[in-house]
Amino acid sequence: MSHASSRRRDDYEAASNSIRRRRDDHDPDNDERRSRDYPSSRKYDDREHTRRERDHADGYGYGEREREKERQRDRDRYDRDRGRSSRRSASPRRRSGSRSPSPRSKKSKPNFGASGLLAAETNTVKSVDGKNSTVLKYNEPPEARKPVLAWRLYVFKGDEQQDLLHVHRQSAYLFGRDRLVADIFVDHPSCSKQHAAIQYRYIQEKDEFGTMKGSIKPYIIDLESTNGTHVNGETIPKSRYYELHASDVIKFGLSPREYVFLHEDAS
Repeated sequence: MSHASSRRRDDYEAASNSIRRRRDDHDPDNDERRSRDYPSSRKYDDREHTRRERDHADGYGYGEREREKERQRDRDRYDRDRGRSSRRSASPRRRSGSRSPSPRSKKSKPNFGASGLLAAETNTVKSVDGKNSTVLKYNEPPEARKPVLAWRLYVFKGDEQQDLLHVHRQSAYLFGRDRLVADIFVDHPSCSKQHAAIQYRYIQEKDEFGTMKGSIKPYIIDLESTNGTHVNGETIPKSRYYELHASDVIKFGLSPREYVFLHEDAS
């Protein structure tokens, strides 16, 4: 055999072996048979398969290493969120614990006192036609009584007597410029609409023997008038009862009229 033919035969055998090996690599039956017959080659193939997967994941795909990294990131994120929520829930308790308890607000008790509305409605005096009305500033006290003596008022202007008024027929007399409510009308502009009132009161006092004795006495009260009420030249206190005696001279505001207080038995 020549050298050339021997060389062609060697090349043919090498090509046949290469084709056979390539076919065996792609044949699954051959892989199973080789792994059964040669255990060492099976271990080698498993390691080779693992390496190929790792290399594939590192180079091109999404492998076990990336999944592990993502799981670790999820754990870290969960731990951070849990710690933040626990701090938020604990902070209000610290604030509430450090703050001193506020004192309980006292409940306002109901006020059953008189508001004055009912009294104003009761004390309202209306005219006959109903167009005008006035609220009385004065109410008689419980000890109000009609007098026993026949008291009178002698009205003077200068030295001349102007009028005679009988003031014993009721327990009180109201003086003022408001004709709707005044019992005795005073028309001077310095006088108030409800200026003053004469009130007869039942008063109990001890006599010289220490025995309680009651009597009806006359008093005058100024109803907070603008220019005051005067008795014997002195201005009396406002909103207080001032006892009158026989022969007292009463003046209202700046009016020149004088009212002399007398009764029929006075000397």
